[in-house]
Amino acid sequence: MRQKLVRFGIAVASAMAISLVTIHAAPQYDAAPAPAPQAAGAQQQNIPTPRTADGHPDLSGMWGGGGGGGGDKPDEKGNLTVVFKQRPCSQQQRDIGECAQAVNFERDSGVEQRAGANMPMYKAEYWERVQYLDRNGIQEDPAFHCKPAGVPRMGPPAKLVQTATELIMLYQQNNLFRIVPIDGRPHDPIKSQDTTWYGDAVGKWEGDTLVIDIVGFNDESWLGWPGWLHSNNMHVVEKYTRTGNTLTWQATVDDPDVLTQPFVMNPRTIRLNPNAKATFQEDLPCEERDAVHIVTHERG
Repeated sequence: MRQKLVRFGIAVASAMAISLVTIHAAPQYDAAPAPAPQAAGAQQQNIPTPRTADGHPDLSGMWGGGGGGGGDKPDEKGNLTVVFKQRPCSQQQRDIGECAQAVNFERDSGVEQRAGANMPMYKAEYWERVQYLDRNGIQEDPAFHCKPAGVPRMGPPAKLVQTATELIMLYQQNNLFRIVPIDGRPHDPIKSQDTTWYGDAVGKWEGDTLVIDIVGFNDESWLGWPGWLHSNNMHVVEKYTRTGNTLTWQATVDDPDVLTQPFVMNPRTIRLNPNAKATFQEDLPCEERDAVHIVTHERG
């Protein structure tokens, strides 16, 4: 009953502040045209998973191209049935050239995200703080002010380079990178005590899944844009699984200081970009100039 009240309290408070912040743009590299759904399914089934010389799946590649993504969002959001798809234009509006389909995209997307059934379960003493951060995201969201999204909010990388001992992760956003040892070594006794945006990460293989264990965070990043805070004792486990030409990423957040139970994030599946010439574009330095001019609580 307590957990239901926690979920209800956070969901209701979140739904009251209908807003959306689009902090990170999709990777801006050359993507091949999206294959038809049937072709994509057949591709996933028929192509064997590439492997390295030591027998592990090879995670190397540019990921997210060719229409990759997590698929369509379901219409059922907990106890709320979503009755809109970003309020598409009517045929009459399209016929007369008055279609403004994207006008309500941010509000509608915000409602969908806030009504999701899967969200972190906070201890009661943090409800008010989460609600405050959510309502005042323009001023409080670190990613809105040119700070890193941090792990796990930054999600899976856009490019992976795998060696026998390391996994190099490259992100389009802010030209970021991470280098994770994957030879089974333990955490560094000094680095694991630091407090950083990306933590101290070490990886090991469990079957065909690469499991990355991360500790040593600061408490400045968020888990998600609705004000989902965490402590500097957060422990994150990322999992990467390649099947054919798809890569599935999932993260679990264990933070007993503020959460009543571990938060298992929804998995994200992305496809390999088959364009051998796909490249990143340089991401320009972030200079936040808008927040002081925004007079509402909406983040867009």
